[in-house]
Amino acid sequence: MSCGDASELIKSAPTLDNISIQRPRNLDWKRASALLYGDWGTSKAYVLGLAFAATGFSSFPIIIAVCLLTLLVGLNYIVICRCFPEGGGVYSAAGAHGKVLSVVAALLLVADLTVTAALSGWAALSYLGIPQQYIMVSTIAVILLIGAINLLGPRHSGNLAVALALPTLAVIVAIIALSVPHLTFQNLKPLEGSWGHIWVSFVGVILALSGVEAIANLTGTLKPDKGSPAGHPKIGKTSAKAIIPVAIEVTFGTLLLGWGMLSLSQSLGPEIVERKEDTLRFMAEQYGSMAFGNAFGQVFGLVVGIVFALLLLSAVNTAVAAQLGLLFMMSREGDMPKGFSKLNRMGVPRIPLLISVALPIVVLLITDNFESLAALYAIGVVGAIAINLASSATNKKLEMSLAERLLMGFTAIILIAVEFTLAQTKHDALFFVVCVLIGGLGLWAYSRRLSGITTLTVSREVAQIVKPEVVENLRKPVQESQKILVSVRGLTPALGFAFDEAELRKAALYVLCVREIAVLYPGKPSGAPTSWKDDPEISPILNTALQIGKSRGITTIPLFATASESAPLIVDTAATIGADFLVLGATHRNSLAKVLRGSVASQVAANLPDNIQLIIYG
Repeated sequence: MSCGDASELIKSAPTLDNISIQRPRNLDWKRASALLYGDWGTSKAYVLGLAFAATGFSSFPIIIAVCLLTLLVGLNYIVICRCFPEGGGVYSAAGAHGKVLSVVAALLLVADLTVTAALSGWAALSYLGIPQQYIMVSTIAVILLIGAINLLGPRHSGNLAVALALPTLAVIVAIIALSVPHLTFQNLKPLEGSWGHIWVSFVGVILALSGVEAIANLTGTLKPDKGSPAGHPKIGKTSAKAIIPVAIEVTFGTLLLGWGMLSLSQSLGPEIVERKEDTLRFMAEQYGSMAFGNAFGQVFGLVVGIVFALLLLSAVNTAVAAQLGLLFMMSREGDMPKGFSKLNRMGVPRIPLLISVALPIVVLLITDNFESLAALYAIGVVGAIAINLASSATNKKLEMSLAERLLMGFTAIILIAVEFTLAQTKHDALFFVVCVLIGGLGLWAYSRRLSGITTLTVSREVAQIVKPEVVENLRKPVQESQKILVSVRGLTPALGFAFDEAELRKAALYVLCVREIAVLYPGKPSGAPTSWKDDPEISPILNTALQIGKSRGITTIPLFATASESAPLIVDTAATIGADFLVLGATHRNSLAKVLRGSVASQVAANLPDNIQLIIYG
């Protein structure tokens, strides 16, 4: 096919204005809540020990302040999720105010996810009782192993977090229940020093905000609220039901556990500082021994250690997967080099995965203790959340009440003050985030230069004139009596069979190409649709299909989408267009791939509406 033929074919290709292919919305509030808890709920595993190490038995007011700020941020994210049903991560929210801000916000999120992987891995091995001298090497080995697993493109990287949500909640309730008879205010000491010193101490332990961005990034896959109009999903109720129980547990669970920690004998103070990396296991051992003897205490401590270690290792996996998804999406949006979007056979971007594994390892090599990791961590997560809240509060296009906007702005001001304090007091953290920003902005500038994008400043009036708009559909497909949908991965015999059937039945043929991408999308910025014409592998397939359809007099409509799983999207598309027949080719996957990823045909057959006939050709 010549370039001229392809160009003419693209111009004359029939398009639809009533079909929109998006990621399947199959995530209910319960699973979303469990995924959020697997990320946000891990913070208590190390925040209490760090708070005690900073201010000892005077730390209770600081723990209360951190819990209140956590609850406040959670309330704000209920509003953010409602306003961004297609993905409300910081990259999306900041994009409304300009490309540079969105890139800076994304790079702060990169810094956050990098240290999350390192910090969670370190804490996980501490809970397993690995000796201190071996923790760094062991953490590096764990991150390499998780990176190797992600090469295979795991379909549900959050499954472990979901499975551990209830066991984690159970052991937390058990620790609190065992500590209740011993709760006391006698050990508490007043905070000493000036207000400035107290503020710095408070800023140093703000780690309970960990993971709150996770729910905003999941909104694009949340099930819409009941009665939500088609094409305009509303997820306010669903996201609220997912956030509220986790926010309550993180807030009051951390508060009660902090009280329990400070109710231990003052003679245990040095040991609490020494065990700051696995404080909850230490508390389980102490209160278990008080209630039922030393043997029970040791066993209960081991159980708590294993549960939290697995949850923290799941957080490492989530951080790696989320970071490679973020870098991949930035590449698709032109903010990172195009090479970042190249996928392996399992749908995983190679270079982003390499970076997502290498960065935490580098951080571990240049830091030698848990406190240093915690200091690096806070500046990234606080900065990302502050930009998200500030961008949303000042975005007049978002539908929110005045009270919600003022509350969000107030929270953003607090977090901005925290961020500046961290930059002034934690010089290593400032150096780390500056390195990430310089490297990331350098790659951004390089990718824009390669793509030929230039920046031109014009007046607002001129910008409105030349602003890209959705191209009006000039041609409508002829309304044939029947519709056939064929899902293809290439120019396969199944496509030829579908053309024969369409010609025989005088039917319209919809040719669907699904690119499976096994990454976590951290929210999708508005105004950034993906076109099949820009995909070097999909474009030849659909162009050829259009040419064949034109030569045979068959109305051919090309459809293209990216998804982590093709089966749900195929079913949704068939139902959306009202297909009479769905044609699939026989699978050519090997046995291992079928075990890991499942058969598309069997998944489609199990969920396809009864009024659509399935034809498997092969």
